Amino acid sequence: MTVTLEEFLNEQITEKLENAALSRSRSQEKPQKIRIRPVQVRGQVLFQQSWTCGTQAFQKNCTREETIAFLTDALGRDYRQLQTRTAAFEGTVLAGKKGKCTIRQRPRKEKEGETPSPRILSHNRVRQYLLQEGVPVPFLIDLGVMTRDGKVHAARYDKFRQVNRFLEFVEDILPALPEDREITILDFGCGKSYLTFALYYYLHELRGRDIRIIGLDLKEDVIRKCNAHAKEYGYDRLQFLQGDVADFRGVSSIDMMVTLHACDTATDYALARAVQWGARVILSVPCCQHELNRQIRNESLSPVLKYGILKERMSALLTDGIRAELLECSGYKTQILEFIDMEHTPKNLLIRGVYTGNRKSPEEAVKMMRELNVDPALYRLLYGEGV
Repeated sequence: MTVTLEEFLNEQITEKLENAALSRSRSQEKPQKIRIRPVQVRGQVLFQQSWTCGTQAFQKNCTREETIAFLTDALGRDYRQLQTRTAAFEGTVLAGKKGKCTIRQRPRKEKEGETPSPRILSHNRVRQYLLQEGVPVPFLIDLGVMTRDGKVHAARYDKFRQVNRFLEFVEDILPALPEDREITILDFGCGKSYLTFALYYYLHELRGRDIRIIGLDLKEDVIRKCNAHAKEYGYDRLQFLQGDVADFRGVSSIDMMVTLHACDTATDYALARAVQWGARVILSVPCCQHELNRQIRNESLSPVLKYGILKERMSALLTDGIRAELLECSGYKTQILEFIDMEHTPKNLLIRGVYTGNRKSPEEAVKMMRELNVDPALYRLLYGEGV
């Protein structure tokens, strides 16, 4: 049975589409390949076009009708081939010079060991990467994680997994963030900011959320480079500033605080400011927990604490446990989660707090701190006095 191009596109360009590729451009001025996949933006299924020009990666979200119109026009004028793939079928369109199309469609045959790509709709909780391989992402290309056509370099796959793991934590807390206004996010100690760019890309480009992100770091050269990249990518709601969270006055309130690998008590200052600013969500990956290691003393634990490596690890775990408990006392539902596999780094715990308003007394935490003879910075910052 012969089908027309209109019939083919109406059948293929639905939310059942896994991916499509428009290729074999007739003009050097056009992208050589445009990839298309369904994405969900604010509850609506759109079709995301992605392509590269030189070193730049671009994306555009379109409705189903706009996508069908675009493909019809492109095959009639600019491109010679379209390939589509759904769970059930694979299709190919070959377009001649005079606009005549040869259309082939066949049932899809899975290769042995191949796992079909899951649909991208958010209610389908089949485990998948939020940033998919094969879809070029500008900051991942510049980071050396992806090639220009979206292929992940084998040597950088751990970094690709880490970025996606972080975004999974973000996806889980989206219901806690407002949808009817701009979301303000502060990333303290942003460093080279690959996760900051990932956060912007995911929330704004993929999810269509109205956001403002401020990256804060002490290093002037890092801030300069990050601002240049943000301008290059067209991320106009992403700004990087030089400064310390302890005395930052650029905002009076925020919706989310992100602090990744802020060293020692810098994490405590960031957490305290997040509480003071009324952050609805806190995401923190602590680093270098030295403070309690210098303070901890307990006669019952002395047979263990005499071993330096055990004292260091116990102090780090106790530091993060106390931080999580003090956030609970400040009205947050708090979790401590594994960020990435332990084989990659021992600094792999993420503290995630979502504000509920259910505060509790710090009495039990204070009792434990006194038994350990520790006086954590976060307690002093939140309560204005030592233990």
